[in-house]
Amino acid sequence: MKICFLIHNAYAIGGTVTTTFNLARALAERHDVEVISALRSRERPSIALDPRVRLRALVDLRHEKDDPGHRTPAKVFPAAENRYGEYSALTDARIGEALAGLDADVVVGTRPGLNVHLALQAPARVVRVGQEHLMLDQHAPRLRNVLRKAYPRLDALTPVTEADAAVYRRKMRLPGVRLQALPNSIPAPVLPPADGRGRIVVAAGRLTPVKRFDLLIEAFAAVAAAHPDWTLRIYGRGEEKERLRALIDRLGLYDNVFLMGAVTPMEAEWVKGSIGAVASAYESFGMTIVEAMSCGLPVVSTDCPYGPGEIVTSGEDGLLVPVGDREALAGALLRLVGDDELRRRMGRTARESARRYRPESVVAQAESLFEDLLAARGGGRPAARTHPTLASSGYAARDTLLTAAGSVVRAARKVRR
Repeated sequence: MKICFLIHNAYAIGGTVTTTFNLARALAERHDVEVISALRSRERPSIALDPRVRLRALVDLRHEKDDPGHRTPAKVFPAAENRYGEYSALTDARIGEALAGLDADVVVGTRPGLNVHLALQAPARVVRVGQEHLMLDQHAPRLRNVLRKAYPRLDALTPVTEADAAVYRRKMRLPGVRLQALPNSIPAPVLPPADGRGRIVVAAGRLTPVKRFDLLIEAFAAVAAAHPDWTLRIYGRGEEKERLRALIDRLGLYDNVFLMGAVTPMEAEWVKGSIGAVASAYESFGMTIVEAMSCGLPVVSTDCPYGPGEIVTSGEDGLLVPVGDREALAGALLRLVGDDELRRRMGRTARESARRYRPESVVAQAESLFEDLLAARGGGRPAARTHPTLASSGYAARDTLLTAAGSVVRAARKVRR
């Protein structure tokens, strides 16, 4: 089977890059796999990609960011998508050309805007699978309206949690589209697991408001007061860095809480700790939770939508607390900090629980899905489905969005010349 992934920027750091590379690596054991990166921002990917997986980029920002086509707004990539400002007439054209010439059985999009490209521009001979690494309810209403019109052209849609798949079934009518949760995957650790002796709580993620590292720091103040030999290490970078540093200083926690910056890979840092911590307002999945558990750490997490509750079994391999509840978060941390045996037992259970997210488990689900979709075609390639509301979607005043997409690609080519 020939499988292609279409990703935003394979040269950046992020959960989608990590899980896409993990799945691509596992699929490459038995299949021909390629990753197409819409954008390129550096010489080599920040995260190592298996050499068996081909990688190509469509727009190289190092040389083409000032291209006239890249200064012209995108028309295919939806304007309501968070990454819209990074896309352009040039990306519209390059993505359209890449999809039109695709030599693959299955193409997988990895974010809403790219899934729209698949729906409009991927040839009908290719099975089109849209991955959703965010939650439907997290998307702006304008984007949800675009997706309702475009997603029925996909063959399958794969949210990362069962909870989000249920939301899609309830809120978005997708006749004929296979809707199936496909979790992110984490490779087996190469280092020995944490032994539960390190007096360190570890947290990781983008330093953004939704991750609520401020809440975690405030909760950890109670831990530092009762157990001053314990420390909190926060790994990541982002817009909240200075605000978090000021909070640490204001609470007098400069000897107990440390902003460690971004580290890749994180495995060597997880195994130094004894507890993983997540204080997010929402997590579409929870890659850091699985990473921590894989390394033998029990995780204290907010029970936010949608991932943590599907990953952590509270009381067995970690503890779940209400979203935004500083006292409950502090209490859960104190419970594990103060009980060595409980912490170590939960850590062992966490390591076993995380095995279900190993690439070999997730790739079996992906292979089964792809094979079912190909088999459903019976060896033939059906004509492209046309959704009755596509013509009025607002992309262009044409008979269908597909025709509009073709017009945009041609226009973008003229701009590029």
